[in-house]
Amino acid sequence: MFNNIIYFIVVLLIFNINYPDSAPEGSFFFFLTMIFLTWLIFTGYCVWAFRVLKKRTDQEPGFQEDDGYLIGPYQRLIVRLSVLAIFMFALSVYLFNLKYWLQMIPGFEWFSVLQGSLALSLFFFYLSTIWYFAFPVYQAIFRPGITRRAFILSNFKLNLPTLFPWIALSAVYDLIALSPLSGPGGFMNRVEGQIIFFAGFLILLMIFMPGFIQYWWGCKQIKASEKAGQLESFLHDKGFKYRNLLNWPIFEGRVMTAGIMGIFPRYRYLLITDSLFEILSIDELKAVMAHEMGHAKYRHLIFYILFFVGFMILSFGLFDLFFYLLYAHPFFMEMISGKDSQSANLFYLILSIPMLMTLIFYFRYVMGFFMRNFERQADLYSAVIMGTPQPTIRSLEKIASLSEKSKNLPNWHHFSIRERVDYLLKMLKDPGLVRRHNRFLAISFSIYLICLCGLGYFLNFSPVKEHLTYSITENILKKQIMKEPDNIPLYLNLAMVYNHTGEYRKAVKTYERIIALDPGQAVCLNNLAWLLVTVPDEGLRDEERALDLAKKAVAIKRTPVFLDTLAEACYANGLNMEAVRAIKEAIALATEERTDYYEKQLNKFLTIKQQ
Repeated sequence: MFNNIIYFIVVLLIFNINYPDSAPEGSFFFFLTMIFLTWLIFTGYCVWAFRVLKKRTDQEPGFQEDDGYLIGPYQRLIVRLSVLAIFMFALSVYLFNLKYWLQMIPGFEWFSVLQGSLALSLFFFYLSTIWYFAFPVYQAIFRPGITRRAFILSNFKLNLPTLFPWIALSAVYDLIALSPLSGPGGFMNRVEGQIIFFAGFLILLMIFMPGFIQYWWGCKQIKASEKAGQLESFLHDKGFKYRNLLNWPIFEGRVMTAGIMGIFPRYRYLLITDSLFEILSIDELKAVMAHEMGHAKYRHLIFYILFFVGFMILSFGLFDLFFYLLYAHPFFMEMISGKDSQSANLFYLILSIPMLMTLIFYFRYVMGFFMRNFERQADLYSAVIMGTPQPTIRSLEKIASLSEKSKNLPNWHHFSIRERVDYLLKMLKDPGLVRRHNRFLAISFSIYLICLCGLGYFLNFSPVKEHLTYSITENILKKQIMKEPDNIPLYLNLAMVYNHTGEYRKAVKTYERIIALDPGQAVCLNNLAWLLVTVPDEGLRDEERALDLAKKAVAIKRTPVFLDTLAEACYANGLNMEAVRAIKEAIALATEERTDYYEKQLNKFLTIKQQ
């Protein structure tokens, strides 16, 4: 389940990074044909891979489960095929233009949630293919006693709820995108606006979503029995507040697992499967529930929200950073600037690679580090609540033995059962282990938070992003000027870039080039006049020439902006009365948006005049 969360995030990232802006060369029939053919190739590989593994289970039925002899290869094969499914999905997006054809469906153009949902259904189709052909091997290794249909449906029902928050977020975001909030300068059009929206809405979802998810999974209140009564009494005696203790029917209850959902007690649910409830003793069940209580005690669900928000903060800035770095290179600039839609798709495919690497590193190694240690923290809490780690150890070993899981097989979000047991045994000799582990996690999260805040600011709000933008714009303009050496608008844009980046000498030189090409360029005359009279570098200032240039610009066209420049030039040359007259004319011609600025200018000139 946790692996699939990463897969879904990767798939959504691949889909959202693609920006089709022109019709593909191939037809819709070509698109469908290629999707079908690639699926056939994928299916053939699945059949072959699972057949090879099934032969091993048939030939060596007495393998030692504890060594993970075939469990490890099975899990690695599932991962390998899932990654291949992601690759097939990427082909459908970037090579076969999936997003373009989805946008052609009436009404889908304005709603990303509809586009994304259909795109995810294609990925689910690939996953279902894996599950279908994986079942014989799964049955041989784990012997769960369920049908293939139940196996596929259980996988689907288990994994789909991980997408519910995305579906809800996307739907609300699409509606906001149609409102004034997303217009130019709108709150939702800024990085901080999107971060606040995402974090706030995700918290609301995490509060209220568990009720819907338990309904989707078909959870029912655990049947009344002596064991259930003792378990509920244990939770009550420990003062643990929750909404309900539920039977978790996933995989028809044959999987031995338990879980907890919900941040607040009113919407908090404890889940346990039938098989786990049956095979564990009451003390072992209490230890399992104490473990889940530990997740609630240490607010692990809230930390998970913070990790997702943290990735979103980083991804905003990293996307722009990678985009600018690629776009600054002439080869990639040509690729995205070309009219060929396939070239643009290839650019975005290349852009997705560093984003995917960042995503995998963040979730598997950063968030995975905390998830493993959160599980360890919950184990230690269970041992403290029970007064001894023995019930927790027995429950772990019994689950590993009866579910035929390997004790030595870890994953990115859990330590292996052997590692968990060994750590609990250390607690018997060293009671201070609990305090040290809690302190270790607190220090680790503080380091994470400092790094996140620093990187988040650096990537999203520091001058670095603006500098990269202007640098790329400068390169593009220079390249175009080489092709069109007499194109005045290109020179004007380049001069303004130099002005924004503080390269004032280059800006003056560029304006002079424009005047040489066309002495009657009013905008150029005005901008150069303003620069010569206001530039911070006093060595570049030339008030007399600025006044001459400003007069020429106003003579060509009497606009408020040009009159303001003329007034500033008059003021710089000591001509206060002329400055007042010019700025009053600017006020008379100005729209309401600029009036306040011109009024301040007038007050400045009048103050100087009175002195």
